[in-house]
Amino acid sequence: MVIPAVCDIVPDRVAWAQDAVSRTGQPKPAGYDRGPTDFERLCEREELDLVINATPVNWHVPICVAAMTSGKHAAVEVPAAVTEEGCWQLVETAEKTQLHCVMLENCCYGRTEMMFLNMVRRGVLGDVVHAEAGYMHEYRRDWTGWRFEQTKGRNGNLYPTHGLGPVAQCMNIDRGDRFDYLVSMSTRSSGMNDYYRESLGPDHPKTKAEYTQGDVNVSLIRTVNGSTITLGYDTQLPRPYSRINLVQGTRGIAQGFPERVSIEGRGNAHAWKSVDEYREEYEHPLWKQLHAEAKGKGHGGMDYLVLYRLVEAFRTGMKPDMDVYDAASWSVVSALSEQSVANHSRPVDFPDFTRGKWRTNSPLGIVTA
Repeated sequence: MVIPAVCDIVPDRVAWAQDAVSRTGQPKPAGYDRGPTDFERLCEREELDLVINATPVNWHVPICVAAMTSGKHAAVEVPAAVTEEGCWQLVETAEKTQLHCVMLENCCYGRTEMMFLNMVRRGVLGDVVHAEAGYMHEYRRDWTGWRFEQTKGRNGNLYPTHGLGPVAQCMNIDRGDRFDYLVSMSTRSSGMNDYYRESLGPDHPKTKAEYTQGDVNVSLIRTVNGSTITLGYDTQLPRPYSRINLVQGTRGIAQGFPERVSIEGRGNAHAWKSVDEYREEYEHPLWKQLHAEAKGKGHGGMDYLVLYRLVEAFRTGMKPDMDVYDAASWSVVSALSEQSVANHSRPVDFPDFTRGKWRTNSPLGIVTA
């Protein structure tokens, strides 16, 4: 893989990236730092195959669209879009240009997440009917920029894809089933004001600010085929990290936070077993092959694997593991949950971004290196 160009609004960051690439033995990449829209010049470069978009969320759609309309594939940080209109824009641009738009949902490549997918594909958990997921991550002490600003203008499940992506793959969303509708509810907002009162004092502007986002949001999703998902969002109160990652079927249940499994006919039906007891039997082939390479990389190795699989897809001509429909369906939860919260938690229908192709699309297979 060659990196011909880098772009940032901060010139020092462009210089740092250029130096980092050069230290690998590659030629120094071209730098683009002439303001917020200089990505347009970068996208016009003919030798680019892929534009990786790791920007604040309000720039996800414009940069991806610019990349695809310039003839380049796009890969984008999560969530891919924060409005239903933005999700449709990504889908329609990808369809029109016949280029890939992949959301870089690294949690789909977590070791335990991929093990659970392997268990599901091998029928160990039976017919999957329910899942639980979320993003529970106390964030107040590190909150700056766009994440902080969202708490003052939105109220819903604002960061759905880390928890939702892995269980959606297990449930074949947009590949045999699809999200049908959701209901969503938020608590009042108290955590932000309380935290800043204690850390910055009662008269600080952050203490006195009004925060729209409820401290805890819970959304319930039902699929067309009758499965359910509970999805949480909890970043404004003190709590340990969790994405829940629970998959439940007719023959067993597996959970990622904490890691534990119960399979019918294998031990005490009323007791959990450690994931490690099943690791050797159900480890995902990709992790078996690339464990050494992924070890020590970002987020427990999942960052390495999400980029490895993306580059392999473009290098070999295969379809990426995730597509623009995944990006849209998982990301649109953010906007739909806001609508439900604002309307007394009434149900909100999901758009069918695949326009019916979910009925015949093949489920994600057990990929290897």
